[in-house]
Amino acid sequence: MLLVGAFFLPSLTTQAELWRTGYYPGWEQPYLAASNIDFTALTHIIHFSVVPNSNGTLDSNANGITTANSTDVVTRAHSAGLKVLICVGGAGSESAFQGATSIANLPVFINNLTNFMATRDYDGVDIDWEPLPSADAQQYTNLVTGLRSALNGFPQHKLLTAAVGAYPPYGDSLTAEYVMFAALQSQFDQINIMTYDLSGPYDGWVTWFNSPIYDGGYRFPSNGNLLPSVDGAVKNFLTNGVAPAKLGIGIAFYGYLWTGGSGTSSVSITQPRQSWTNAPTATAIRYSTIMTDYYQSNLYHWDTNAQSAYLSITNANPTNNTFISYDDQRTCQAKVSYARNHGLGGVMIWELAQDHQSGQSSPLVQALKQALATPGLTSIQFSNQNINLSFPSLPLGSYRVQWTSDMTLNAWNTLVVTNVSGPGGILQIADPNFSSQSKRFYRVKTPP
Repeated sequence: MLLVGAFFLPSLTTQAELWRTGYYPGWEQPYLAASNIDFTALTHIIHFSVVPNSNGTLDSNANGITTANSTDVVTRAHSAGLKVLICVGGAGSESAFQGATSIANLPVFINNLTNFMATRDYDGVDIDWEPLPSADAQQYTNLVTGLRSALNGFPQHKLLTAAVGAYPPYGDSLTAEYVMFAALQSQFDQINIMTYDLSGPYDGWVTWFNSPIYDGGYRFPSNGNLLPSVDGAVKNFLTNGVAPAKLGIGIAFYGYLWTGGSGTSSVSITQPRQSWTNAPTATAIRYSTIMTDYYQSNLYHWDTNAQSAYLSITNANPTNNTFISYDDQRTCQAKVSYARNHGLGGVMIWELAQDHQSGQSSPLVQALKQALATPGLTSIQFSNQNINLSFPSLPLGSYRVQWTSDMTLNAWNTLVVTNVSGPGGILQIADPNFSSQSKRFYRVKTPP
């Protein structure tokens, strides 16, 4: 009869649901139609992008932000309950932003942005000023505060978000960027860190991952600095005063293909953390292309220290050897765990079309969707006097299983705290003391 008293309550998290913000370039809409986006996996869409002109006007043609494309994604996303923002900027937009945010042009620029947003029924504006050196801090601050003030004039709350660099531009101040965002964080609904493009064939570098979660303790042989990582970037923002709930980390739906070059010991480039005598090339490549053109299970590797996937391809001709770094399903789910474990606001995707294959589902989007559903449904099995609890877990997941015998007291006892070091899966926990009480209620919290 004691078995009747075992109950699982809905699993809990200690924070609000993570945002899942996906960038959706206008030029990708012929390839990935808005009707094929799984909106249930996301909370926000950022339509990329209108481009600032130095005089404060906007160019919506450069990236395919046509009226028809805007209407299609906004209408479908709103029907699914999602917010859609219009992005302004992109890679190489610094000089245009500098002109548009001059004292003379800033009021016109803000007015053009808010009018464009309102006319096309977007729910806010995303700022993507790249690069953003400390010399631009005052003009950036003026844009953010002025735009936030203008958005506050709408009857319904309009979102203001930003895509921000993981690390300062080369040679810039090591802390100015983080301090600036700490001062501006109250103006933003989301600050999404572009935790990708974290490597390249630069002087004094080594082969490294595009978007590793951890640095693994590895340092540049040239200067002794730690290699870049998601964790390193996040810690820089937190240490300088940005609240974790304001931050999102980037998930890359693309990778980098390293080819050519020669290693320092006559070893061709096939691995992470290799130095070279002749520099290789590193080319961005879509996830869908990696899977169709390069992936084989025997070439796949998982770097536990960096928490990152890669392919190592050796050919008869060493000049054709290849190292491919990319985010796979496990990486996506590990990044969800990282965001949860550190109390972050969410995750951000660049960009939705890159894992899409015609006629097939988008595997990285589905991995993300599955991750957010964990620990989700749980089960109870009885073995003699023991209770065996099981629930789905994630890579890097951290869970606290609790029990109480009286729900009215709201006093919970910890059965076990467990951290997942492997790829995740069904986690089983035994309660050998169940028979000591007539009933027990259980719940799972992540993070603990």
